[in-house]
Amino acid sequence: MNALARAELILLIRNRSAIFVALVLPIVMIFSIRASLEQIDLAGTGLSVAGAALTGGIGIVLVQVVYMNLVTGYVTRREELVLKRLRTGEVTDREILISTALPSVALAVLQSVLLVVAGAIAFDLSAPKRPELFLLGLLVGFVMMSALAAATSAVTRTVQTSQLTTLPLFFVSLFASGIFVPLDVFPDKLAAVFELLPLTGVMTLVRHGWLGGVEGGDLVTAVVAALAWTVFAVFAVRRWFRWDPRG
Repeated sequence: MNALARAELILLIRNRSAIFVALVLPIVMIFSIRASLEQIDLAGTGLSVAGAALTGGIGIVLVQVVYMNLVTGYVTRREELVLKRLRTGEVTDREILISTALPSVALAVLQSVLLVVAGAIAFDLSAPKRPELFLLGLLVGFVMMSALAAATSAVTRTVQTSQLTTLPLFFVSLFASGIFVPLDVFPDKLAAVFELLPLTGVMTLVRHGWLGGVEGGDLVTAVVAALAWTVFAVFAVRRWFRWDPRG
């Protein structure tokens, strides 16, 4: 599995478009988040613009670096018969899927660490106030986004169409899971619906694990929703993941 992960990392580094999406686009999106938040009244949310923007940046990393990048990766390997050939060897299906995901997850871990460091140095944010919640949110987020990427690849026929099949989760997560706009600014009934979306629980754990202020009920809802979506995503991969080309 380590050898496969190293090979995937080399391929990722050689893919300039993937590197651009993974490294440059999240930074651009963070500045967009900050600009949008400056137009929103955050009074009563307990969040500063910098805190909301940087925690939202972690959500961007999860969606773009892990989810969107991995959908393309899985589809590419499938259509090039790489996955099918790997299954003829000693490597298990689980090891193939995990090794493909590891480079993207490692890159996302690095970017998350850099965001925390940037928050402390440039924006006067404290270290995560509840690191156990912060780390739990990241861990569940990495597993969930990797599994959802593998599941989405099952309905993606080509690498080109992966730009379309990833858009629903991308837009829903950006605007309704607390990445661009904290859920606290939405009406209570609408926010209650948004709390059930895939990435919302993860964002709640990350944001309040870093900045503090989470309440017991919100924490339970976030953990249950995040774990439920993760279990569903893993089930979807086991049930519907395609190893043979769809072309």
